[in-house]
Amino acid sequence: MPNPLSLLPAALAVAALALTSCGGDDGSTAVDAGSDVSTTSCDYPSDGQPAAKQVDPPSSTAPDTGDVDVTISTSVGDLKATLGRDTTPCTVNSFLSLADQGYFDDTPCHRLTTAGIFVLQCGDPTGVGNGGPGYSFADELDGTETYPTGTLAMANAGPDTNGSQFFIVYADSSLPASYTVFGHVDDAAVKTVEDVAKKGVVGGQGDGAPKEAVTISSVSAD
Repeated sequence: MPNPLSLLPAALAVAALALTSCGGDDGSTAVDAGSDVSTTSCDYPSDGQPAAKQVDPPSSTAPDTGDVDVTISTSVGDLKATLGRDTTPCTVNSFLSLADQGYFDDTPCHRLTTAGIFVLQCGDPTGVGNGGPGYSFADELDGTETYPTGTLAMANAGPDTNGSQFFIVYADSSLPASYTVFGHVDDAAVKTVEDVAKKGVVGGQGDGAPKEAVTISSVSAD
């Protein structure tokens, strides 16, 4: 049964989305070992695939407390989000590293679902749904994850295959606890995505490219 949130193209998708621990060497979010910031170790091994856009892997040391507010600037307006380091430090570390390196710049949100589940999926510079940063990282899940309106979560192609793709839930969606929830977007962002969803999907189906193109111009910490 196709997984509506897989990193694979919709016609080939198989269930999955995830997160857990992380690690790399040269990412832009490195933490000074002498600082008082609480940290955890992460692992970001190569996934054996070429990067959709060239970036360095994140730092293998990630802050593991506190929230980070970010702005996802898009062609349909700014989407404000809050990322949670307490429960998903390695995911947040990767997301911020990619943002700092401009990985998301000029990247389309390639997938919208309007039936069964209600999400906008982004984060693949190729715009076809199978691109990533050239590394992967583990799930950060506790098995109780739910996906209410406003959820920000990672997409993947199976357990522990997180990369760069993520999705925004614009209406309560019933999904297995397989997708790492690393933050949430605010009410204004939900409304913006809802407005895109009301215009439908290319081809008139319930799963595909949004009729109103959504392109990320940048992602930045506030």
